[in-house]
Amino acid sequence: MPPTNTASTGQQPGKSGRKKGRKLRLLVLVLVLAIIGGLAYGAYWSISTVRASFPQTKGSITLDGLSGPVDVKRDGYGIPQIYASTDEDLFMAQGYVQAQDRFYEMDVRRHMTSGRLSEMFGKGQVENDEFLRTMGWHRVAKKEYDEKLSDSTKKYLQAYAKGVNAYLKGKDGKDISLEYAALGFTNDYEPQEWTPVDSVAWLKAMAWDLRGNMQDEIDRALMTSRLGPKQIADLYPAYPYGRNKAIVQEGQYDELTETFDGGGTSGGDEDSSSGSGTGTGTGTGTGTGTGTGTGTGTGTGTGTGTGNALQGQLGTLQEVLDDLPTAVGVNGNGIGSNSWVVSGEHTITGKPLLANDPHLSPSLPSVWYQMGLHCRTVSEKCQYDVAGYTFAGMPGVIIGHNQEIAWGLTNSGVDVTDLYLEKITGAGYQYDGKVVPFKTREETIKVAGGDSKKIVVRETNNGPLLSDRDDELVKTGKKATVDTAAPDRGDGYGVALRWTALEAGSTMDAVFAIDRAKNWDEFREAAALFEVPSQNLVYADSEHIGYTLPGRIPVRAEGHDGSLPAPGWSSEYRWSGEYIDPDELPYEYDPERGYIVTANQAVIDEDDYPYTLTTDWGYGARSQRITSLIEQKIKDGGKISTDDMRQMQLDNSSEMAKLLVPQLLKIDIADKDVREAQKLLEGWDYTQDADSAAAAYFNAVWRNILKLAFGNKLPKELRVEGQCLWVDPVNTTGPADETNKVRECGQRDAAQAQPDGGDRWFEVVRTLLDDPKSEWWKTPASGTRKGADNRDDLFKRAMTDARWELTAKLGKDIDTWNWGRLHRLFLKNQTLGTEGPGFLKYALNRGPWKLSGGEAAVNAAGWNAAGGYGVIWVPSMRMVVNLGDLDKSRWINLTGASGHAYSAHYTDQTDKWADGELLPWAFSKKAVDESTSDTLVLKP
Repeated sequence: MPPTNTASTGQQPGKSGRKKGRKLRLLVLVLVLAIIGGLAYGAYWSISTVRASFPQTKGSITLDGLSGPVDVKRDGYGIPQIYASTDEDLFMAQGYVQAQDRFYEMDVRRHMTSGRLSEMFGKGQVENDEFLRTMGWHRVAKKEYDEKLSDSTKKYLQAYAKGVNAYLKGKDGKDISLEYAALGFTNDYEPQEWTPVDSVAWLKAMAWDLRGNMQDEIDRALMTSRLGPKQIADLYPAYPYGRNKAIVQEGQYDELTETFDGGGTSGGDEDSSSGSGTGTGTGTGTGTGTGTGTGTGTGTGTGTGTGNALQGQLGTLQEVLDDLPTAVGVNGNGIGSNSWVVSGEHTITGKPLLANDPHLSPSLPSVWYQMGLHCRTVSEKCQYDVAGYTFAGMPGVIIGHNQEIAWGLTNSGVDVTDLYLEKITGAGYQYDGKVVPFKTREETIKVAGGDSKKIVVRETNNGPLLSDRDDELVKTGKKATVDTAAPDRGDGYGVALRWTALEAGSTMDAVFAIDRAKNWDEFREAAALFEVPSQNLVYADSEHIGYTLPGRIPVRAEGHDGSLPAPGWSSEYRWSGEYIDPDELPYEYDPERGYIVTANQAVIDEDDYPYTLTTDWGYGARSQRITSLIEQKIKDGGKISTDDMRQMQLDNSSEMAKLLVPQLLKIDIADKDVREAQKLLEGWDYTQDADSAAAAYFNAVWRNILKLAFGNKLPKELRVEGQCLWVDPVNTTGPADETNKVRECGQRDAAQAQPDGGDRWFEVVRTLLDDPKSEWWKTPASGTRKGADNRDDLFKRAMTDARWELTAKLGKDIDTWNWGRLHRLFLKNQTLGTEGPGFLKYALNRGPWKLSGGEAAVNAAGWNAAGGYGVIWVPSMRMVVNLGDLDKSRWINLTGASGHAYSAHYTDQTDKWADGELLPWAFSKKAVDESTSDTLVLKP
């Protein structure tokens, strides 16, 4: 059976997964699971069969390759803490333990990153494999392993793989997980040994999700077919630096030395990275600050000959990318994250506190795996004493703390991708008036239950041709018309991708270096290795706080800011070949204000920095709210506690409601039923709690404002069908009539949240509020419904539509309405539980949970207004680290430690997560021993 998503996402599948024969295979799987589990309508199962794949957590196991005994101590939630005497034993044990709990997830991930999903799931995944092979993630990962990574990192990766393979040794698929037993009835797939490159390749999938503004590039280019520069600028307003502060506020860039000074009281960065390559980027800073306003940048790409060609090419590429994230990413659209750190002068303990909650698509199991990695004695022989959130399939800890420091991550949003329209001529492409031959390679895709397929991958000097992977893109390229500034068509046009992650790098080195860093200097030196994806890193030790922006960030040619696809046939639009030197990247150390907040807002004010990092920041709604909560707490000398940090993570306040509700309450509503709904907003505190009727109504109004103001005004390529509603366009005095209803589908872009959780559309509407007669507020009549001539007319219509939408969904009695009934979270098992018969879903999936929070709230339980109110991204974990006493830190995961559907630890943290609780996080040996439920000894 083809998977409908990956180990990392709970989104619905794309077209490529819906192939002939799917229903038959699903029926087979239903019968298989019923037989394997002995399930009778999900109420009973054969304990011995289902539990055969559960991990052994007590007693002892002998593993070849260990140099000494390793203790694996699990608490009541199955979270393991590993104790070893050498680095290699530590990471070998990590591989073994993660494979015990999550190998099926790991296996799907590595097949995804290597473009080999068809080997597991058959012909339904061939198209996704073709696209993934074209990007070549696994090839790049192998080059990193062979040429870039340090010897110590390679040893750790080898030890990890040895541990995974020790677990696999002698096991059939059914001994590993229930899913393999089901797959065994549809093909002859058997799990293969793990390799070090399999671990490195997962970083490419993460980088794909965090790649920056590629979607915005496509959207803006498509908009030019229907909208002018001013209209596009309306939809991409300038970042509000005066209202929503950038992350770095006290650091300064020195143009003479080409270094960045992050301020601070101790100059703690002097020894970290200032000695390496300060000359990089010389002479490239001038002019890069131009074109940051979308209105001025809109003409750049399309005015150079790409116009109509881009419309056709990118319209089809849009569909490919809309499908692809369900096969390759942890979140697809909607990513955002919160992290902040408060210095000891403002905390109850007198030591810093650090909070982090990355926002990703909900997945089952969670993308995160909690774990502690402890050397019994920290020394040259064994260097690690660290705990936090790991990725199953990768050694080390990604987010967490060691015995000296703590750190958190959020996506920086820095632009590290560009799309290029390439002029194809024969076996080559045009570049500066000459024909350059493609670099080509042949790839063979093996297909379970079918014949293998060969493809040819072609690359330009701007990267691989994505357009080769879609027949419609090829046809469009051949037929596309362009203006006189472009070369002759010849054999058509293609679309190439330039992306920093397609170049070998050293990010895997950074993971281990951060894990063992002991102070700010070592942390910044380690962070400089974190090349892809670019992330915001917040830092704390017992005395200091800090922030640093690492990443391989390209220096673009003057006049090209990366906001639009560019002509590949001209060297004027190529990357310069240089990257911003680590010494020039923004950071901040011990700022005077005593706290640092990152929530995908601008990293630094554009006037304070010579390089364009991106033109598409998140707009700072969450970051400013967090800042306000901190400042309220510390006003007049107040102090912040660990629980205060937790409460801030749960803040459900809607900034958009604060702005819009006063306007909505001014609207004169004659219809008594709509007026009844309007009254819900009177006295509302703008908090989106699950039991709030006002939150339900406001969000419905917001959704309808977006649809009416923007949906039908965008190019058809952006109006991709989402979840559809049955509505009656004629009857405005009651809910949809069963005998007179039409299928109305949401518009993808008009309501789809931006990477930080939707606050671009908040900023768009905020900006337009001051122009009540803007063309955006005008909408035509529909049936007997009047059109809107101004802002208030449109608001009235949105309030009316929202009333009847919720009547259809929740009933006419508004006393029964609440936000949680609309805003529900369903957790869908990786591949076999996303579609199909109800029994299969019942066996593998969990939910629903009624959630508080919403788009651009700090508690970012996000929803896509194009497709309804269901939760599509969440705080994938939450943690608060107490640098005064690490054992008083707290953490929680979205699901549980186990990937086994009937394990007690499958979703045993989810109820507490949904309620906003955090679990104790034992770190010291004493605290771990006190919390231990099971101990397993791995013996050499």
